[in-house]
Amino acid sequence: MRLLRERTKYSHAIWLCLSLSMVSFFFLQQNSACNTLITNSESTNKKNDAMDDEPEATAGVEDYQPGSAEQYIMNNLDQLGFNKANNPATCHIWNDNETTTPEVYDSLVTYKKDIDRYNEIIEKFNPVPSTMDMIRQDQGGGGALQSIICDSLRLHPDGMQGIFPSKQLSFTSSGYVEPLLPPMRSHKICDNHRRNLMSLDYLVHDFEFMCKKLKPTSRLVLLDMGASLDFHGTAVTPIVTLLKQYEKFGFVFDHIYGFEITKKDPNVIYNTSLPEEYIPSYHWINVGVSSKEGDKLNPLHSIIKKLNEDDFVVVKLDIDTSSIEVPLVRELLEDKDGVYSKIIDQFYFEHHVHLGELAGNWRSTMNGTVGESLELFSNLRKKGIPAHFWP
Repeated sequence: MRLLRERTKYSHAIWLCLSLSMVSFFFLQQNSACNTLITNSESTNKKNDAMDDEPEATAGVEDYQPGSAEQYIMNNLDQLGFNKANNPATCHIWNDNETTTPEVYDSLVTYKKDIDRYNEIIEKFNPVPSTMDMIRQDQGGGGALQSIICDSLRLHPDGMQGIFPSKQLSFTSSGYVEPLLPPMRSHKICDNHRRNLMSLDYLVHDFEFMCKKLKPTSRLVLLDMGASLDFHGTAVTPIVTLLKQYEKFGFVFDHIYGFEITKKDPNVIYNTSLPEEYIPSYHWINVGVSSKEGDKLNPLHSIIKKLNEDDFVVVKLDIDTSSIEVPLVRELLEDKDGVYSKIIDQFYFEHHVHLGELAGNWRSTMNGTVGESLELFSNLRKKGIPAHFWP
């Protein structure tokens, strides 16, 4: 708790200092209090660099490094029964110490504690202003201001690995992420299915790393394929929960494209379903998406390919129709023009496969096996597209 208070206090001090400096780096240099903060930040960073092996924000396609538990699961799909389309149960990897190995089981027990700690830190993190508003003011500052901003997003003095002593995080082109493991969402559904079914607390984001990849010209874009804003009734939808977390760390989207095939009254969407703060950036497109390559209703073609690798791009795919979803994902994986792996920074996909714990929810929409899904997501990450299971 002391570490959390000190990290939060430090982050708040940085942002207060930046605000007082009127978002001018040169003015900030003349502010003695801010200069002290910069000096402290540099000293802390040098100490942190000596203490850990946090990768720099230069990861490439070849740099995907899965956690050891993920690697074990991938190497033993047949033995675990995950390559069978008979709705295999998967929770036993978390709850049965004889399913894998003592080392893997112990690492997952520790990881469960780690992910709880991570979520506690995320919850208590003091929200920061838009990072891009500040970075765009620093085009002539050589990136020094951006470095200070991104350093303020560091959640632990030893970086992400400091929060996860289990060492089970996987490393991607967008920094550290959660390992790819069944049941393909929060492990807590193994204990309380209904309560944790739509939880996002299994997702891990490396905001400091992603911040360091931003450029003054970056646009922040979210493509939401399957934008049923009222699907969950009065509850906050998962996509809004995700947006709120990005915003908490200063990632405020310039454009949000929502594709949804179910016909909706625009008055209901904009007056009831959509939070007011998203009105300026939200584009409601009330048609279904196409999986045909080059089609104007294929958003990968008509939107993603119009962006560039300096933009920060998040894609979510959840339309509950595998005949459209899977070809779109295959298009990402094949990446014939070599653009998707350069443009897409995060990809979220609910892949309906034969999985015991979710068979009652997915029913007739299931197609494929747990093993095929794990390999698909792993290959996307290896390709340079950080892929996450979506609830």
